[in-house]
Amino acid sequence: MKAVVYEGPRQVGVRNVPDARTEMPTDVLVRVTTTNICGSDLHMYEGRTDLEPGRVLGHENLGEVVEVGPGVVRVRVGDMVCVPFNVACGFCANCERGLTAFCLTTNPEPGVDGAAYGFADMGPYNGGQAELLRVPFGDFNCLVLPDDARERQSDYVMLADIWPTGWHATQLACVQAGDSVVIYGAGPVGLMAAYSATFKSAGMVMAVDRHPDRLAKAEEIGAIPIDDSKTSPVDRIMELTHGRGADRGCECVGYQAHDPQGHEHPNMTLNNLVKSVRFAGTIGVVGVFIPTDPGSPDDLYKQGEIAFDYGMFWFKGQTMGNGQCNVKNYNRQLCTLIHEGKARPSWVVSHELDLDDAPGGYEHFDRRDPGWTKVVLHPAGTG
Repeated sequence: MKAVVYEGPRQVGVRNVPDARTEMPTDVLVRVTTTNICGSDLHMYEGRTDLEPGRVLGHENLGEVVEVGPGVVRVRVGDMVCVPFNVACGFCANCERGLTAFCLTTNPEPGVDGAAYGFADMGPYNGGQAELLRVPFGDFNCLVLPDDARERQSDYVMLADIWPTGWHATQLACVQAGDSVVIYGAGPVGLMAAYSATFKSAGMVMAVDRHPDRLAKAEEIGAIPIDDSKTSPVDRIMELTHGRGADRGCECVGYQAHDPQGHEHPNMTLNNLVKSVRFAGTIGVVGVFIPTDPGSPDDLYKQGEIAFDYGMFWFKGQTMGNGQCNVKNYNRQLCTLIHEGKARPSWVVSHELDLDDAPGGYEHFDRRDPGWTKVVLHPAGTG
């Protein structure tokens, strides 16, 4: 099968690799028709993780079921399914509590809970930027889509990761009707967090970024754009909230946060959120942070540590929730919003490419070239 393969820092290739196949009775085999490039893929693309060359990338996947193992009872051949990026068993103690991002059985690495497709340190599972994808525990992990799925793939594929993750940010931040919400980062996940906050009837949504195309996207859904290359985001947020600070804050950038001059500061957005959110406010962090980052220019973060303004965080009585999204907690209800015509998350999509064009898509997306807000791939002949 044809697949997008990691070859080294800033090098991916479209190669022929052995076909994905069912290996266990509970497996489902999916012919991938739509798959996304995610901002999380860029950490691996840039060589900032220990992903081994030869791995197939891609954890935002949708397609048609072409084979089911003898132990599969719910999913059927011909179903269109969206697959959460979490690889979860459904029966361990964490899965039973809804913590599918921290499944106890699917990652063989000692001391690590949780697995994902095509992702560093998240188990041995190849990704879905390919013609075929093996889905373990298919009955549990496959979200069977409604009958309009073939025509609305660019909407439904967002259920694999970025919309549930944006929703998760607002859940961690405890966003409620009428709240003022600030979101640091207006990439795809940040835009989905802003979108989610509007669904929860937030009174004011502010989006901090410096890329005009991303800020324009945020403004399309009523968010107030704040360009941190032109003004202090903290000062602007305090001005908009009459000196109190936002009720809730969402971190959707992660450890590769840069200042407007291009210098990397892994603690920048977290500390800005402490300053931007009111006393007793709540912060949700879904931007990626990793245990060690030898490639970091920050000496502390090489060891996974940051200089965090904990004294001010404590003094203000703030609360923070963080971590990867448990996609299955949200994907079914968000799927209903799409099917009923209430939501169109494909509004973030800027480019739809054939699988063969993936290397160029990675290059443009990684450079944050103007207009490249979200890239969707279609394996040849299936889009």
